[in-house]
Amino acid sequence: MPIKKAIFPVAGLGTRFLPATKAQPKEMLPVVDKPLIQYAVEEAYAAGVREMIFVTGRHKRPIEDHFDLTYELEVALEQAGKEELLAVVRSVKPDDMECVYVRQAQALGLGHAVLCGRRLVGNDPFAVLLADDLMVGQPPVLQQMVEQFKEWRASILAVQEVPPEHTRRYGIVAGTAVNDRLMDITRIVEKPAPEQAPSNLGVAGRYILTAGVFDEITRQPRGVGGEIQLTDGIAGLLRREKVFAYRYEGKRYDCGSKEGFLQANVELALQHPSLGTGFRDYLKHLTL
Repeated sequence: MPIKKAIFPVAGLGTRFLPATKAQPKEMLPVVDKPLIQYAVEEAYAAGVREMIFVTGRHKRPIEDHFDLTYELEVALEQAGKEELLAVVRSVKPDDMECVYVRQAQALGLGHAVLCGRRLVGNDPFAVLLADDLMVGQPPVLQQMVEQFKEWRASILAVQEVPPEHTRRYGIVAGTAVNDRLMDITRIVEKPAPEQAPSNLGVAGRYILTAGVFDEITRQPRGVGGEIQLTDGIAGLLRREKVFAYRYEGKRYDCGSKEGFLQANVELALQHPSLGTGFRDYLKHLTL
């Protein structure tokens, strides 16, 4: 089946960005000229996803507003003859894209957030995208993974090599190589210490999962940090289904950290078609 649904867990409090996130969701922080969540939604849309499922919490209303119709703004732009800006506003939510919102009442972990979307997903395979991880690739990273799913018809996790001292930040996988980019996973561990990590391949914030993962998540006790971990659910799924790790082509910016967020702003600004040249000159001036 094609991947038509995607879950976006956006209920987190964004405490690492306080006070900027005191009154706005971290997913609405802008990178150059678009909020983080829009990058993730655009990536999903490019991969063929048409139903965007946002697992939200309190104080996340700006995300709903961003993907809603802004009648007054559109009328003002139209009357002012600002057709280019009007097209930008309307492109945020294409007509064939559906946005659905479900509340995660308690922050019980990523696995629990994914489980909140179960009734909306049903028995279909689906994607999970973490907006904190801004992924840049050609073709887009999720589209690369969808192509792999078409061939293998099994769950696929995006992975990248991570420094040994950073294994505590990731789910770490090990397995048997299928080719230079694909691995048949035999083991996955959530945030292991470097000496206990089964490899240096860390799971990035993109997943394609079969609906079987929901039952596995419900069977899991609370794991690392006292939370219901998606990684533990995937480990359970491994016992009865194939799960693959895919080394994606592209770059990931960890926008859950201030350093990664700043790096994304600088590098994407340099690549921007209208801002790039002037911004590059400005940076050169700063380094003189």
